[in-house]
Amino acid sequence: MPILSQTAFKCAAVVLCFLGLAVAGVGAQSPDKRSAVIRQSDLHAEFNAGAEFPRLVSIAAVDGRVWENAGEESLPASVEADGASIALTWLLKPALTVMDAHTLEFVYECATPHLRLRWRWESRAEFGPLEHRITIENLSGRELWLPLVDSLQLELRGGDGLRHFSVEKGADTPSAEGVHDIEVSKGFDWIGRSSTYARPMPGEAREIIPIEVVYDAANNKGGWYAGLEFSGRTRIRLKRVDDASGNKLETRLGLNPEPGPYKTRLAVDGSFETPTAFIGVFRGRPDGAGNQLRPWVRAVLGNQKTWADPQYPVLVNNSWGSGMQVDEALALRMIGESKELGLEMFHMDAGWFRGVGDWYPDPTKFPRGLGAIADAAHKAGLRFGLWVDWAQAGVNTEPGALNVMKVEPWLSHDVAADWKPEEFKGQTIDLGVTAARDYAAGELKRIVESYHLDMLEHDGYLVMEGCLRENHPHAPPNRSTARTDHDSGFDFVVASNSTDVSDHAVRAYYKIYEQLRRDHPGLLFEICNDGGRMMDFGSAAHGDYFSITDTYDPLSNRRAFFDTSYVLPAAMLESYVEKWPTPRIENFRYMLRSGMMGWTSIMLDTTAWTAEQHEAARAAIALYKSELRPLIRDAQLFHVSARPDGVHWDAIEYWDPKREKGVVFAFRGSTVDEAAHKFQLAGLTASARYKLHFEDGSSRDRVASGADLMSAGLVVELNQPNSSELVFIEEASEKANGGKSR
Repeated sequence: MPILSQTAFKCAAVVLCFLGLAVAGVGAQSPDKRSAVIRQSDLHAEFNAGAEFPRLVSIAAVDGRVWENAGEESLPASVEADGASIALTWLLKPALTVMDAHTLEFVYECATPHLRLRWRWESRAEFGPLEHRITIENLSGRELWLPLVDSLQLELRGGDGLRHFSVEKGADTPSAEGVHDIEVSKGFDWIGRSSTYARPMPGEAREIIPIEVVYDAANNKGGWYAGLEFSGRTRIRLKRVDDASGNKLETRLGLNPEPGPYKTRLAVDGSFETPTAFIGVFRGRPDGAGNQLRPWVRAVLGNQKTWADPQYPVLVNNSWGSGMQVDEALALRMIGESKELGLEMFHMDAGWFRGVGDWYPDPTKFPRGLGAIADAAHKAGLRFGLWVDWAQAGVNTEPGALNVMKVEPWLSHDVAADWKPEEFKGQTIDLGVTAARDYAAGELKRIVESYHLDMLEHDGYLVMEGCLRENHPHAPPNRSTARTDHDSGFDFVVASNSTDVSDHAVRAYYKIYEQLRRDHPGLLFEICNDGGRMMDFGSAAHGDYFSITDTYDPLSNRRAFFDTSYVLPAAMLESYVEKWPTPRIENFRYMLRSGMMGWTSIMLDTTAWTAEQHEAARAAIALYKSELRPLIRDAQLFHVSARPDGVHWDAIEYWDPKREKGVVFAFRGSTVDEAAHKFQLAGLTASARYKLHFEDGSSRDRVASGADLMSAGLVVELNQPNSSELVFIEEASEKANGGKSR
């Protein structure tokens, strides 16, 4: 994949050199091909291949701390064949080692049964983390069953003063915490889980975006982060172990072994690949990790055609403000309103279809079909997007409908004869079944092409997480421990095979979207899943943006954005702006701006706005296009306040060193006794001077030094509770005192 240049990208080339030579160079190899170093602008990592086990020896920031790994990679100890366990003995095959300018692959083989294991590391950008995966090939001539293989195993030397940072998914609504920043003290043992449908359960930790960050808070020497590029059922575990030599941090990243026992089929001449893991090192606190990771996600995982579009992220008018009542008249009115306001896409949400699983337009609502709506949007200069819960089956019997009784073999279990779907949720088909995957791919092709889509949103329970069937490609369940839960219109099977079911279905989902992308390279994909339940790096590689929460008030939007923007590009983070009390124009701007820090979707009746609100919205949309969008796409991002609580002040800072421009989104909560607040900014040059422009005129424009802004702080004054200000920052020339800037 091509690497997209931008300010945050480093210019140093990736160099892969090999130890054991007097002079190392690109492509040079040690005689035994057992040791290697990968170097790029942010890190260098040393590797070693033992006779039976490989190891990441160390990883270090350039001119920074070295994190030594005390553990070896534990290769699978056994497989199962015909119900019997077979012990495995692995031996290095140096002749099969792959080493080039960006890739390292050590290869091990087991003679009986004949298996080949590829231990692979890649650097796909000139900066950021390294990626790692393990592939096991079955060359034995018979079917085998493989136990859990972790994606990444490390035992990094620790020390005192370390902290662990993780980010929750927005899920149905952001929790009171959202981010967790915890001291890695004696006895520390943390587990973070992620799946395709995060269900916040009482008494259980909420699901995370699958990444962990460890940093040295005491000495401000930065740290390391590790994550997974997968949307299935995954788990990250970090444990501190103290011994006579000090302490170390044991971490394991990979598929979730619970409820288990996990196993997956290794077909004859087939293979298994672990979810890709990544690991990087950084300077500073969690924002230091984020300002390295976000541009890497954009360059390596993101769709480059999407990022090359200057209109990305797109400004959207969404029909869900009227719920399921959308029809042709409403759609056409919203298209007209979108054009008048300067919005760029009309997004038709749920309610347009004949029924769940029957993804054809309701003829009473859309007598001319959806093509007419798409054509009207295109004529108005807008894109047309559509909500489709495409993996769901219902009870409609019209031609083309996905009926549960007709496709029951694709479901996780038999449904009752009197089962009924909810308004827009039904039963999920198992995409891991080839026939089900092919059906879904064909149906999506029809929908995209027949309805002239520019954007496709998927929602709901897309990927099955457990199954009672024994004739699907995944492992059979242990029926004695399986159960079926019900949540938000879906039936969930929880069984010993849940992770394997999810793994097969996710990989099928990826194949479907990869083919759609090839067939329609300009098509945008929204990853929704009931708002933020499927936020992960695998989805980031297959979609263009995420709905980050299913709760749309200003506080929930800011909380979800505050959390997710630590690890994912701001342009990919969609906030839906819904109706909220706005008695004053300051409250109206506060509502809009709470959803305008990333991707913005308006989800309310704009015809109900007053003339003053219309004008304020037009101005906000125009400002987004001209000034905010370039920063949201390209700038560094800093969390310069505590997490929003709706009462006190909060803020997000963007700063683009290349343009020498930035902005602070400042929000005053409901507090009545704090009319002014100071925010300590970050990323500026202490010796430079900066022009400050207050968009709403809450304060007089002025010039301040970088040192003052980062120490004493930026003072923002707002007279009204639940109000906001945009403070634009621009580096001033030496003539700044005369009012002239670059």
